[in-house]
This record gives sequence, structure tokens and C-alpha cells, in this order.
Amino acid sequence: MSVSPMLVRLAAEKATGALLRDHGTLYLVDGRVVHAESPAAPGVDVLLTTGGRLPREGWDEAVDRAGAHRAVGRFLVDSGRVHGGELEICHLGAVFDAAFFALSPTSGPTRFRYGVGHWFGTVRPVSAEAVERETVRRRELLDAVWPYASVDTAPVVPLPAAPGQTVGARQRALLAAADGERTPAELARLLGRPAFHTLLDVRRLAAAGLVRTPPEPDPVPPPPALLPVPPVADPDIALLRRLRDALEAHL
Repeated sequence: MSVSPMLVRLAAEKATGALLRDHGTLYLVDGRVVHAESPAAPGVDVLLTTGGRLPREGWDEAVDRAGAHRAVGRFLVDSGRVHGGELEICHLGAVFDAAFFALSPTSGPTRFRYGVGHWFGTVRPVSAEAVERETVRRRELLDAVWPYASVDTAPVVPLPAAPGQTVGARQRALLAAADGERTPAELARLLGRPAFHTLLDVRRLAAAGLVRTPPEPDPVPPPPALLPVPPVADPDIALLRRLRDALEAHL
């Protein structure tokens, strides 16, 4: 089953514009995804600047000078601030990261605004099929590690390790930044990491018993069984039967 039937249809139409959903937006050019953003995922700016690869003023200058032309990515490369391959890898990571959240199940409306583009510009278009396939793969991976999504949005609270229990450097940095109040999304921004990879680390830590896991919500009880309702005769049929019985009684 498709993650987003509308995305599939727009890809078939080779549409250009913005697909707006509750948790994010995908930007398409000729039916291919060229950019994605979500409040739950750090943008390319965070991924480039937090780790010191690009000074914040360099990013701001690129947006000021090239944003109106939808060519921020091209400006970063042409001005020598970022190598082309490095930007492509970083941008693809940000696209798949934001798309994972933008394509999460939602009960809200999905809308498409034709002709709308993003100021960052096109770096490397990705097929809608590849975006959907990667989104499904990531969902399955998270559930395989720890099938309880409550840790994805709760504050990350570290717990003492068992004797001899160790974690890798990336997870140690995450635990060091976890103050009991920051959520995985906030930690991702603080550390300059993709949000999905942060969720994956949090779920692995939860499975290892190294972060507190909030209680899962109680399942919704099934509706009470309905008592059988006796059949009710159609009023017209009941009237006809009474008339028939009365006529027969006078014969």
C-alpha cells in the first residue's frame, strides 16, 4: 500500500509544486522530490552549521543573495563554501529525514499547491518511489529495534547502565546532552544530527534499558456488544395484516 497515494499520482503527472501535510512539506519538480522540510527534522542549515562545516554567516549570506532565485544550494557550491558532493550527501540526508516525518500517518488534509518552489533550489531530484520505499524501510527498522513509539516524543531521561554495559560514541554524546527535558527532536537539533537517526539511537537505548520509557497509552476498549434487536414489522405491512385479519373474521 502506498504511503501517500497523492504523491504517487503527482509523480505520475510529473507535477511541480508543494505537497503539504500535517507534519511537513515535500517539494516536487516534474514529479520528482527536490526538497522536503518538517518541524520534526533539522534542516540543511542545521546539519551544515552545527558541526562547524559551514559558518552560520556563510549560510545567511547564501540565503540573502540566492534565496530569491531559488539557488541557495548552487550558490554554496559556486562560492566554494561547500563541495558539490558534500552538499549533495547532506541535502539528500535532510530530504529523506524530513520526508519520513512529512509522510507519517495523518488524519489531516493533504493539499498540493501547483507551481510552488523552495528557495533552496534543486540539488539532486529523487523519485517519489524511492522516497516512499525509504520511508517504509525506516518505519520497519524503528519497530524492529523497539516497537513502542512513545519514546519518540517524550523527554529523553537517561538511566544508569548495568555493570559492564557500554554504548558507542554517538549514543554517549546523545546521553550526555539528554537533560531529562529535551525530546529526541530537540536533541537532534542541538547535536546537528538527522532526526530519524536520533530516534533510532533513542529506541536502541530504550531497548537496552538506558533511557526511561514512558508508559504506553491504554488500548482503546472495544465497543460493547450490541444486543440483538427484534425485527420490527414495517408499519404498512402491519396495517395490511390487521385489515386482512379483520376481513377474514367477517367472512
